Amino acid sequence: MSIFGEVPQAPPVAVFKLSADFREDSHPQKLLASYRTDECLPWVLPVVKKVEKLIVEDSSLNHEYLPILGLPEFRSASSKVALGDDCAAIKDNRVGGVQALGGTGALRIGAEFLRRWYNGVNNTATPVYVSAPTWENHNSVFADAGFKDIRPYHYWDAANRGLDLAGLLDDLEKAPEHSIFVLHACAHNPTGTDPTQEEWKKIAEIMKRRNLFVFFDSAYQGFASGSLDKDAWAIRYFVSEGFELFVAQSFSKNFGLYIGNLTIVAQDGENLTRILSQMEKIVRTTWSNPPSQGARIVSKTLNCPELFAEWKGNVKTMADRVLLMRDQLKGKLQALNTPGTWEHITQQIGMFSFTGLNPKQVEFMIKERHVYLMASGRINMCGLTSSNIDYVAQSIHDAVTKVQ
Repeated sequence: MSIFGEVPQAPPVAVFKLSADFREDSHPQKLLASYRTDECLPWVLPVVKKVEKLIVEDSSLNHEYLPILGLPEFRSASSKVALGDDCAAIKDNRVGGVQALGGTGALRIGAEFLRRWYNGVNNTATPVYVSAPTWENHNSVFADAGFKDIRPYHYWDAANRGLDLAGLLDDLEKAPEHSIFVLHACAHNPTGTDPTQEEWKKIAEIMKRRNLFVFFDSAYQGFASGSLDKDAWAIRYFVSEGFELFVAQSFSKNFGLYIGNLTIVAQDGENLTRILSQMEKIVRTTWSNPPSQGARIVSKTLNCPELFAEWKGNVKTMADRVLLMRDQLKGKLQALNTPGTWEHITQQIGMFSFTGLNPKQVEFMIKERHVYLMASGRINMCGLTSSNIDYVAQSIHDAVTKVQ
């Protein structure tokens, strides 16, 4: 008998199971939404192609190990993108970064550090709050890091298809002091619903007064609204209010590269030095040294004014396309007189829309129309194009009118 004979079969990761089912579907009009051109082809950012060529032709580069915390110029440029050029915390030398394997790696390294060192040593009992709903990996990342008390906070108001601000603020007031809150910086996943700036100010006031720790997940900066500054507004406001915080940055969407950065805003430079020393120990036993290629592409782009401007233009192209598809989908559903309100499609932002479809309607979409979306009704708007949007709108209309 195998020594691994008692290993149980793990359930599939839902989003990747959906992708596998899509690949096996032979229907000519099948749709799984991920960013595509109007010709339904994957899009590599032109600036990324340009920088890749520059790197290939740079004879000064080699394949030596990077420092444990990553490429210094990548880390500093990434943090500056999140916090802004005029950030006082950067000028005070109390901001640092850790190059990570995607946004998930940044979350995991941050979670591991907090479990070991936040508000004392070995804080497995510290409550960690994630939004209801949230990206499903948030729960797993913090649980695998050792946290035992992971709780939901109110976020989605299903009846009104918007933010449950009252419930969220009430949860903040009732949470034990020093609880950790995972906040989506912009383009909330999966609902696409963000607080307004005034609502963010109310959230910050309570969190500051009650000594709650902020851990931002920033996966879509620039990709949500088309503006890097607008999408980072909440992060920058919290920093301006004096918070010590973490920001898990992902460049998977706005660069199309699987690389991340954990930005750390500490109370002072001495605190930052000690934090980074412990981050080195965590990284050393996790992946030891990060890969260089993606970091060099992002770093060269962010640190060159001409390339940076081109990148912002590329990102805005993607964001504007998604915003246009939102507007057209809402218009087509209204033209079809599809029952219900569809204003939420344009009120939401970013890659995802909580359509409001129930599980049976989702099943109809997949089995009868070959349009693949999550059981929650979340659809990825990035895959909608001028060539398939009529089909998607008609499919949603049929799902709503034929399936209860």
